[in-house]
Amino acid sequence: MILKALGKLAMLVVLAGSLAGCIDAKVEVELLSARTAKAVTTQIMGADFYTMIKMNEEEIGEDQPEEDRFCARGELSENSDGTASCVIREEGRFAQLRMGAKRRHLRFTPEGGDLVRVALPISGMKSEIGADEAMDAETQKMVEAFFAGRGLSIRFSGLEVVETNMKLSGNGRSAEQKIMFLDLLRDKEDLPQEYYAVVRVP
Repeated sequence: MILKALGKLAMLVVLAGSLAGCIDAKVEVELLSARTAKAVTTQIMGADFYTMIKMNEEEIGEDQPEEDRFCARGELSENSDGTASCVIREEGRFAQLRMGAKRRHLRFTPEGGDLVRVALPISGMKSEIGADEAMDAETQKMVEAFFAGRGLSIRFSGLEVVETNMKLSGNGRSAEQKIMFLDLLRDKEDLPQEYYAVVRVP
């Protein structure tokens, strides 16, 4: 019964999207031009969660689409402490970058001249972790327990960040923000509609 419940939870909060399954993640986007960027996505899954996911994948077997598997397109490392790391490296036009997700959530908008606005809408993040899914009280507690203290770090960089609502680096070339998953699940009131940076590109 417990395994069945955990399997249901895995399907709900992991297979719904790569960011949901990673538990801790970091997305670094370096703008290379007005049309291209380099992105490195690092996902780290806790030992207990990774064990559960592996069991769930083994149960589903070949019926599970490749894109639903953890780190299907990245470099997977199974660590000695039972955790698993996945690194996905991408470079190309903005529309080609997925950052490990099924859908591209980052928005790249030309601001004229050598400026590009990069934004991550909070609505996309909520969808990615299943925050809008209907859950009973027991499932809600399980989800919150898995995501407690975990989150996503995003970093946008280029020649210069000229405007942002994120934390600006000392040299002014990058902006970074940590987004806690529980804040998204609980729909924290002071979350902005998006995190963004207007970046000067080469």
